[in-house]
Parts: sequence; C-alpha cells; structure tokens
Amino acid sequence: MDPAQQYSQPDSLHSTAETSQSSPKTRPAPVPHAIYKDILEIMLEPEITAEAFSKLREQPNAPLLLDVREPWEFQTASLPNSVLIPMGEIPSRAHAELDPDAPIVVLCHHGARSLSVTMWLRNQGFEHAQSLAGGIDAWSRTIDPTIPRY
Repeated sequence: MDPAQQYSQPDSLHSTAETSQSSPKTRPAPVPHAIYKDILEIMLEPEITAEAFSKLREQPNAPLLLDVREPWEFQTASLPNSVLIPMGEIPSRAHAELDPDAPIVVLCHHGARSLSVTMWLRNQGFEHAQSLAGGIDAWSRTIDPTIPRY
C-alpha cells in the first residue's frame, strides 16, 4: 500500500488480510445503560452548584469545605467551617491533612483554581472531591449576600 494512501483509508491500521475481506466492518452493539447504572451513580460530577452544596451543608455528614485561596482572600471573605490550604500548598499537605475517602468540596474565588485542585485531588485518589462552581463569588450572589464580594 502506498504510504500516502494509508492515512486516507479507514482500515489502514489493519493488515492486508483484514482489509481485503468482503464483509463490511460494523461497530459492536452499544452496551445497555443499565450495565453502567451503578458506576454512574458512584461517579460524581467534577463541579457542584452553590445551591446543591447549600443543601449538602445542612446534612449531618456534610462534605469538608476546602478553601484553596490565598490567606488574604480568606480573610476578606470566607465561609464558616472551611479549611484553608492555599492552592500552592495542596501537593505538600493534601495527603497529610485530608481524608481521601471523605467528600470534599473545593472553593476558590470564581471556580477555576478549585476545579484545578479538584482534578488533581481526584488523580491522587480523592474520588469524592468536587469544585464549587463559580466559587465564593457565586455563593455570595446566590446563597448568602452577607459574604463580601471582591
């Protein structure tokens, strides 16, 4: 086969014997959703809305609220019962100070840093970590306007 033609043919990764078969290739039948149901129920979305987290906070086994902003931001505006570990300190402190089996909601100003930390935590085995979508700013706008915006 001409190398230039190899990339334009869909079966270019198969041997000549496989591509010369006369029967067309078909995709395998899709797996029924029911098989994945248990897995999907266990998996968490990477983000949680302020409204959904507000309801979770009212429950007895509320997730740990991990604030990854800088100390000056935490002093400017923070949520009660949150734990401050600035983003830059997460790699050195997470395994010593956080429970990988516990639900954790990660908070920052607008949600970008917290989502980054959430994904890092998940890669480190903290499967129940979620980022607060929109950060403390969204919390202040939708849940508690007494929390200062900055």
